[in-house]
Amino acid sequence: MKEKRSFDIAVIGAGHAGIEAALAAARLGCSVLCLCTSLDAVGNMPCNPSVGGTAKGQLVREIDALGGEMGRAADAVCIQFRMLNRGKGPAVYSPRAQVDRMAYRAYMKGALERCEGLTLMQGECAEIIAEDGRVTGVKLASGLSYKVKALVIATGTFLRSRVFAGEFSRNAGPDGMLPADCLSSSLEALGLPMRRFKTGTPARLDGNTIDYSKMEVQYGEKGEDGFSYGGSRGESKVVCHLLYTNEKTHDIIRSALDRSPLFTGVIEGVGPRYCPSIEDKVVRFPEKTRHQLFLEPCGAETGEVYLQGLSTSLPEDVQIEMLHSIEGLENVEVMRFGYAIEYDCLDPLCLDQTLAVKSLKGLYAAGQVCGSSGYEEAAGQGLVAGINAARFVKGKAPFTLSRTDGYIGTLIDDLVTKGTNEPYRMMTSRSEYRLTSRQDNADRRMMGYGLELGLVSRERFEAMEKKYRLADEEIKRLEKTHIPPSDKLNGILEAHGTTPVVSGAGLLELLKRPQIDYDCLGPVDDDRPDLPRDVIEQVEINVKYEGYIKRGLRDIEEQKRLENMVLPDDIDYMSINQLRVEARQKLTAVRPRTLGQAGRISGVSPSDIGGLMVYLSTRREEKKDVR
Repeated sequence: MKEKRSFDIAVIGAGHAGIEAALAAARLGCSVLCLCTSLDAVGNMPCNPSVGGTAKGQLVREIDALGGEMGRAADAVCIQFRMLNRGKGPAVYSPRAQVDRMAYRAYMKGALERCEGLTLMQGECAEIIAEDGRVTGVKLASGLSYKVKALVIATGTFLRSRVFAGEFSRNAGPDGMLPADCLSSSLEALGLPMRRFKTGTPARLDGNTIDYSKMEVQYGEKGEDGFSYGGSRGESKVVCHLLYTNEKTHDIIRSALDRSPLFTGVIEGVGPRYCPSIEDKVVRFPEKTRHQLFLEPCGAETGEVYLQGLSTSLPEDVQIEMLHSIEGLENVEVMRFGYAIEYDCLDPLCLDQTLAVKSLKGLYAAGQVCGSSGYEEAAGQGLVAGINAARFVKGKAPFTLSRTDGYIGTLIDDLVTKGTNEPYRMMTSRSEYRLTSRQDNADRRMMGYGLELGLVSRERFEAMEKKYRLADEEIKRLEKTHIPPSDKLNGILEAHGTTPVVSGAGLLELLKRPQIDYDCLGPVDDDRPDLPRDVIEQVEINVKYEGYIKRGLRDIEEQKRLENMVLPDDIDYMSINQLRVEARQKLTAVRPRTLGQAGRISGVSPSDIGGLMVYLSTRREEKKDVR
């Protein structure tokens, strides 16, 4: 068979961003070439072997509701599941799964291989070919070239990557893989703004040499929760363990700072503020006598264990001494040492809301190459970039998500509007709409988009609609149902620490009490229907947080009003005298799409937005006069 040398779309990279981009584009009917430097590293997890977590679990649920793959993959290879933050409100409930690292890679490689229209190939992209202001092809380091109509860059931490462990350093990608040394020069030649970031990883330990009896056990949860709506997840079959550093550990670290590339100036890249190395934590927080660590199994069939919280680039001999100072790790043996990795990435201000490069048609970017960090952030961007690359090829209108839609929209808006001076990490606090953008209702928020795009089936969408219809019907029934006073009812109320009733009460009003949940009212609710657990969850959340949710929805409507105020493409911001000089410069650099986006740009004040509105009003009046 003659080799195919032309594709609709090429995706550079098969990490978490590249996988979602390639699958989405192919599922939308495009021919896709997915390139990666090693087929053995498809879907690799070079950091912790987990999916989800605080804010990240929300991202995975949204990816799943839009038709992405990460949630299904995580459920299929889950070895422990937990819902984080149950002691707080539902706005910050976050699903998290330990997954089998090797099984996850195998699942994702299989998904790419089986996807119709998708060609998975090992190779390093060395050059992006462009003509007349648009992408036309890619050239590999081997010399082969392929014609394409659009391109998604999803190179992760591989661009001119270099690893560090004490005095040792070399050009390498994560997990000892080859770096991608050529593509950065091509991106620079295209005029794209580049920067240098850094991240790191801890040692992986031999679980057979760990004394778990000295540690606190963390069990997984039973139940039906998972990431994929309507799917099923693997059982919680492993346990994790909690442990701590101590003053001896910290003394070892302090005595070795003169050998740390982070403190000797060898590492030039900017590291993540919210995931610092252990040496950085010891220096920044000298008052802390211990730091929390977690031991997380890398798989069900391996003894390799990930030590979360001890990311480091200290020399390997210091890493051994440091580990042996921790209770339970006195005799531990290291299977893989920790290291820091520096890499090139784009300044995300060169991208628009579709993740397209503004200066070159057909070029998109997603994941850590956009300045973000984390598997889930990468996957969310990859899905949006793949969708938009496909729609570009097919001549369709671009697809965008706003902050009011959820966490993916917030993530992208933060990157392309505000930029980032360090690896960006999603947190619940970044979303001003977190009470309405919960992990439990991502299907209601996103699945309609997935259906319209062609990534979600009608059957799946209708199952989602049925779930919320049942919840709405149950809330109406509760509202109409009054329970007379009785010893049984008051016994339930007193047992749950809340005031008994004298003249009876409505079920809806009773459920609004913080101490009362849906299940405990069952003995006095004779007409209760048999409802699935996810429907009951929606009933409880919507009843208990009704006032907050309504206020959040009002805020969303106001924000949508600003987002609907589209800014003309031909505005010369430098000529608007009502704006401060900094605002003119920032608006010119970002070229916001709407007035709402303009208001979120760093350096643009509310008074600048007021001035911009005056300018737009005057401009409209002048155009009327001309007509």
